[in-house]
Amino acid sequence: MTKIAGALLAAITATAFITGCGRNQAGSGTYNMPTPEVGVVTIAPESVALTTELPGRIDPVRVAQVRARVDGVVLHREFREGTEVKAGDLLFQIDPAPFQAAYDSAMAAQAKAEANLKQSQALADRYQSLVGINAVSKQDNDNAVSAAAQANADVLAAKAAVEMATINLGYTKVTSPIDGRIGAALVTEGALVSQSTATEMAVVQQLDPIYCDFTESSTEMLRLRRELDSGALKSAAPGEAKVTLLLDDGTTYLQPGKLLFSDVTVDPSSGMVTLRAEFPNPDHLLLPGMFARGLLEQAIDSKAITVLQRGVSVGANGIATAMVVGVTNDVEPRVIKIGQAVGNKWIVTDGLKAGESVIVEGLQNIQPGMVVKPVPYNPAGGNFASPVSAQGN
Repeated sequence: MTKIAGALLAAITATAFITGCGRNQAGSGTYNMPTPEVGVVTIAPESVALTTELPGRIDPVRVAQVRARVDGVVLHREFREGTEVKAGDLLFQIDPAPFQAAYDSAMAAQAKAEANLKQSQALADRYQSLVGINAVSKQDNDNAVSAAAQANADVLAAKAAVEMATINLGYTKVTSPIDGRIGAALVTEGALVSQSTATEMAVVQQLDPIYCDFTESSTEMLRLRRELDSGALKSAAPGEAKVTLLLDDGTTYLQPGKLLFSDVTVDPSSGMVTLRAEFPNPDHLLLPGMFARGLLEQAIDSKAITVLQRGVSVGANGIATAMVVGVTNDVEPRVIKIGQAVGNKWIVTDGLKAGESVIVEGLQNIQPGMVVKPVPYNPAGGNFASPVSAQGN
């Protein structure tokens, strides 16, 4: 009995001790949870470059369609397909034999015309001295002068024929009109090419630098211009505007581009306006016809309200919310309107104002209306105690 009484006393004592430990010092009987710490950022206006992502296609700066300018048979191809060529490089040789014969004939006709001119001019000069002493009639003198003038015109026509024959003979050597990369040969040796149908023989394209043509909605362009005119946005100077190219595989092209111009007309079928940018292409990584997306800097918002994306929650209905710390350190859910993303931030168009504190760290430990302890957010981490360590303290 003594042993049983002692054990019962020990159990009662332990129960009382545990019960006492579960109560707070005021005897309320509830556990005193610590105030959770949250990382906050204070909203402040900042200058932000507004970029627009636009679809586009790569286009060469210059394209030369090499076509036949005389009729004839191709004798030789003088280039290797897919290589770089210079302006004036020989690409094809068309059979020059008939054009050489035409040239020789024109040269002979010119020589004959010049000989006739010499004879006619000598006769006209002789009659000119004799007509003064009435040794020849005025009619014979006039005929001699007219014959000399006709002979001179024949010489000019013969020279023009020689020049045309020279040009046609030169066209038998088909050369590249520009520097660039040449594609596949479109005709082979033995092919009959024609001047009348302008037979296409090859294509040369200049790839460095290279263009990218983007399309932008005319509606978006009008909205941007209205904001620029109202002073809400400042225009980015053409020399300072950056154009970054995103390739079709998701990578970023390392060479920055510059905006050249925007088209003066709107495509009536799509309502889009074309913008052209120029990019260096020394390695020929960009090829004509490639699809790309451009990040175009069009304006600057000098008083943009931004918030870290990690502090914004976007629901399935598209409504964005952020948790704001009130004046009494209570958590207030706030519905906001977000615009475009700038790096790791959202531009907020409505719902937040300068000076407010938005929670970006510790959101999993809070609920609306809860009192929190705000501390400045440290991107490097280490500001917050874990829930276990907080309870242990």
